[in-house]
Amino acid sequence: MAVLLTGGTGYIGSHTAVELINAGYGVVIADDLSNSEESVVDRIRMITGTAPVFYRADVKDRSKLEKIFAENDIEAVIHFAGFKAVGESVSEPLMYYRNNLDSALSVLETMKERGCTRFIFSSSATVYGMHNQVPFREDMPRSSTNPYGSTKLMIEMIMEDLCTADPSFCCVALRYFNPVGAHPSGLIGEKPSGVPNNLTPYIQQVASGIREKLYVFGDDYDTPDGTGVRDYIHVTDLAAGHLAAMKYSSDSRGFTAVNLGTGRGYSVLEMVRAFEKVNGVKIPYEISPRRPGDIASCYADVTKARELFGWEAGKGLEDMLRDAWNWERNRTASE
Repeated sequence: MAVLLTGGTGYIGSHTAVELINAGYGVVIADDLSNSEESVVDRIRMITGTAPVFYRADVKDRSKLEKIFAENDIEAVIHFAGFKAVGESVSEPLMYYRNNLDSALSVLETMKERGCTRFIFSSSATVYGMHNQVPFREDMPRSSTNPYGSTKLMIEMIMEDLCTADPSFCCVALRYFNPVGAHPSGLIGEKPSGVPNNLTPYIQQVASGIREKLYVFGDDYDTPDGTGVRDYIHVTDLAAGHLAAMKYSSDSRGFTAVNLGTGRGYSVLEMVRAFEKVNGVKIPYEISPRRPGDIASCYADVTKARELFGWEAGKGLEDMLRDAWNWERNRTASE
């Protein structure tokens, strides 16, 4: 039996594939390569000794999904396939609603027809909106401030309704905080197309000379140094959280949401200074106006993950930033 990873050649999907293969799972990847490269499949093989089965497929296409299910004994699906840039979602909302909702619905419909009832979803801390107090807990009210976040919230609601209608399903929404870093091998990591939307890849590109300087959006927040505070988690810890969710789903039913974070926040300037210290590279930066929709602090209450999954993050900030820079140097040297 195998686990289907939709969007599995992407940043988080590829690291999760490594965790699953190393734990003895068969892995099937479906990805349309709109934001990743097929070479990742071979890199997963280099790390694990096993190549996942790969299909180049847009999972909105039911016929392609049905072919994948017909050719493989799929016991569960981890759904990563979806567009993820907040700014782009604001300028292209229809594209985000069409892609993210259709892909989730197509996967769930196919699963239901095939009797596959274990669904783990790549959700986001963005569903906590603007008005909850940190640390964010899974039982807090949900809301959204942009189309990207709205798609995450809507898919969570679809999962809840499905589990109510069909009690055989186990649907787990994993609410990510801020994944950073890369596999210690330096073979896989985050490779954003265009201007990075997230802090650490931008810092990496400044360090490697691709960007002139980092723009820090706001230094007047109610935080220790005035810059935004976020919960950064090493991507391999995050991937291990998916393995823990897989194990949980084997004998559980119904819908549940679980935060995957460290429970600790770091400011933008703390991240800059830590990167400089660990990697010996100076990061020039400039303070810019706040971005609309940004909140001062965002970090997780991780009690539920520990109690339900027996999981917690193990790597610290220095590990994250060292591995991120190692990946960046390997990547740029090979291009």
